[in-house]
Amino acid sequence: MNKDQVSGKVKQTVGKVKQTVGETVGNENLANQGVLDQAKGAAKETWGNAKDAAKEVQQSHKDAATDKARDRRNKISQSVQNTKEKVNEKIDELKDRHSA
Repeated sequence: MNKDQVSGKVKQTVGKVKQTVGETVGNENLANQGVLDQAKGAAKETWGNAKDAAKEVQQSHKDAATDKARDRRNKISQSVQNTKEKVNEKIDELKDRHSA
């Protein structure tokens, strides 16, 4: 949860309290301000949700790129190791032929 989400939730709660108090004491301005605060809080919370979603998508893409790079490195490393083993086998074969 990011600061916009928290701030939005707090603003909505404060707005609900203002609305309730305003309606209870018959103060229309306070009740209206409470509803306005709730709307502002909801907008801020929604903005926070959008930011979180964007961050998650970005992290997911970064993770996928990291995994792909790791896989490629592993394949190259394995290919190098296989080539090394084949060359060493050929060298051993040549040594065996000449020592016999």
